[in-house]
Amino acid sequence: MQKKNYFTAIKIALFVGTILNLINSYDLIFQNNWSAKLVLKILFTYSVPFFVSLFSSYKALRNKI
Repeated sequence: MQKKNYFTAIKIALFVGTILNLINSYDLIFQNNWSAKLVLKILFTYSVPFFVSLFSSYKALRNKI
């Protein structure tokens, strides 16, 4: 796996994760009382697009060879 694939996955995760977090947790994010559950939910929401992007890059490179 190339370094650029990780950077691309991070960019996609930040963009898609932010949109998903705003859609799913808009009311909770802009309140001042964050819980550990909310923080984990936000982190998982960012991690899903990261791993999907990384996996699809891996599959594309694997099929290319």
